[in-house]
Order: sequence, then structure tokens, then C-alpha cells
Amino acid sequence: MTSRLSAILHHLAPALPAAAARELARAPLGAAAGILVCAGLVALLQDGAGLPLHLIAPLGATAVLVFAVPNSPLAQPWSAVAGNVVSAAVAVVVVFVSPASLAPVLAVAAAILAMLLLRALHPPGGAVALLAALDPSGTEGAGLMFALAPVGLLTAAMVLAGIAFHRVSGRVYPFRLVEDLPAPPSDLRLGLSEVELGELLRRFNQTPNIGVADLSRLLAAAEAEAAHHRFDAVTCGDVMTRDLITADPDTPLSEAVRLFRAHAIKSLPVVGKDGKLIGLILQADLIAALVSGRASLPLPVRRKEPRARDIMRAAGAAVAHDLPVGVLLNRLARQGVEVVPVLRDGQLAGIITRSDILALLLKGAVRSGAS
Repeated sequence: MTSRLSAILHHLAPALPAAAARELARAPLGAAAGILVCAGLVALLQDGAGLPLHLIAPLGATAVLVFAVPNSPLAQPWSAVAGNVVSAAVAVVVVFVSPASLAPVLAVAAAILAMLLLRALHPPGGAVALLAALDPSGTEGAGLMFALAPVGLLTAAMVLAGIAFHRVSGRVYPFRLVEDLPAPPSDLRLGLSEVELGELLRRFNQTPNIGVADLSRLLAAAEAEAAHHRFDAVTCGDVMTRDLITADPDTPLSEAVRLFRAHAIKSLPVVGKDGKLIGLILQADLIAALVSGRASLPLPVRRKEPRARDIMRAAGAAVAHDLPVGVLLNRLARQGVEVVPVLRDGQLAGIITRSDILALLLKGAVRSGAS
């Protein structure tokens, strides 16, 4: 009996984690700023333009979403503005065509249906619809204009206040502005596409609660953490090849060929005088240069002999020396990358090849077998 009661009480406990100290100040201040902007707009336009504006209670709920959970799909600008506007519009129609006793029920139901159809689910929209149905005197004179002013205009003002406030306070809103966010590397997220991530959210009925971008970042972080545990905190600096044979941008093609032959290397980093990586020369690049007619064997020193800068390829995405090596697994396995440069303080410190990763995996397999 005690265990049963404990289980019930556990399910009734708060589901949200404790708010960070910063959020205890940021969310209330943001909501206050949003309501203040709306109130100022009402005062300005009522007197100046004579618009039938007044604050409505559902704006408080919109403020909670916009300023307290700005990453939620329910809080995004389309959801907030379109959700409130369409809810107000359908509620006005319901009030005009249905009996007064049924208007509240039908208005809320119709608002939810309309928001779902427009992919603009916003909980305060239900409150907007209920408000219009419970107090039809406030909408009878304005008609469908009620959906635009005050509902649409003030919701848009709240959203704009949210965008400005979050930029000042260090958060990104709207969350869909992907250019403002560091995109998760394409070699993370368990190799799942955005379509597959969206399908997972639909399968578990989570689309109103979390967006694809959120899920993508969570999976990327989880995969990186799992890789970190799997390789016992081994970093790229631990497995990289350190003793590098390098070339500078003016290295002749003939010298590059000599370096490949003399040292049996598969790649030749091209670095500047400051030690920073400029590009890479792979064996395929040498072959392409020779076959294309820009050079021929044997290779005499010629005045217009191609230089390293002429045949090198872009170095690709370099990694930091302290990055967990497990993060590179998908890049090397799935994207066909042969060489990954490793940087320390902005300068080339080493390279990681598939052979380095295979050696690490083999070492781990032998250790697991011995244990």
C-alpha cells in the first residue's frame, strides 16, 4: 500500500526540472517587458488612431511561452500569431451562428481544429476563443476585426518584443532562425535525416513538444557523450599522427612526388609560414595532375611547373586536438573522408586517418577480449 501511494505521489510531483538561476530572472523580466510593450501600444493607438484596442488575458499565456520556453514549437512566431488570430476568427463566427449555451464549447473545439490544420498550435489560442465566446459583447461590434485588433496586433507586438529581448539577453528566438544557431555536425545525430527525425517525433506524438532542430541537437550531444564513454575519453590528440611531412604553397609538384615516394605517405598537408593549414594533397591529386597533362614523368624542373597551391584540395573540416575521437567515427565511416586535420591553438598539430581509427578500434577489441 505504501509503495502504491509513493508511486502515485511520484506521478503527481513536478515534471519540470528546477529552473536555472538565470531563468528565474530572465523569464519574468521578459514577460514584463512584453506586456509593457503591448500596454504601451494600446495606449498609443487608442488615443492616436482610435483603434478598438485593449489588453486581453490570453496575452499573459503567450508571454509565458515566448519568454519562459522560447524553444518550444508552441512558442514560435507562426504558432503564436497565426494560432491566436485564427482562434479569434473562428470564435467570432461560432458566436454569430451557434446558440449562446454552446458557443464556449464549440469555439474552443473549432479553434483547436483550426490551429492544428494551420500547424499553428498555441495554447493561448484556446483562451482567446473562450474569451470571445464568454463575452460576445466585446466582439459583436468589431466582428472579424477582433481577430486582427486587438488579438493579431498585440500578439505580433508580443512576439517582436520577445525577439528583441532574447537577442539582448543571449537567447535565440525564433528558434527556427537556423543561421543564428550552430548546426549540429552532419556526421552526428546517429546518421538520421531530418525526415527520419520528424517521423520519430510523429510516432511518439511529440511534435507539439519538441522540434526537429531540438531533437537533432539532443541526439548529437547524446552521441558525442556515448562516444566519449566508449573510448575512455581518448581525444584526437591522443591518436593523431604527429611527425608530419608537410609542404608549403610554393613546393613544386616534382618535390611533392618525391616526398610521397620517400616517406610512403598518403597525404601531404600544405601549411603556411605561420604553421596554419592551407590545404591537403592526396595521392589522387598527384595522379590527376600528372594525367591531366600539367606534368609528365620523369619530372624535370620547369619554369612553369605546378606548385602545391595549384593541385591541393581544401583541407576540409579540421578538429581540435582535445575533441573526443569517437565523434569522428561517422565522418570517417560514412562520408568517405580519408584525412582529418587536427589543430592546436589554430596551427596544424597532426592528422588522423582511417588507419589511426582502425588501430584504436583493434586495440579496444583486443582489450575487451582479454577482459
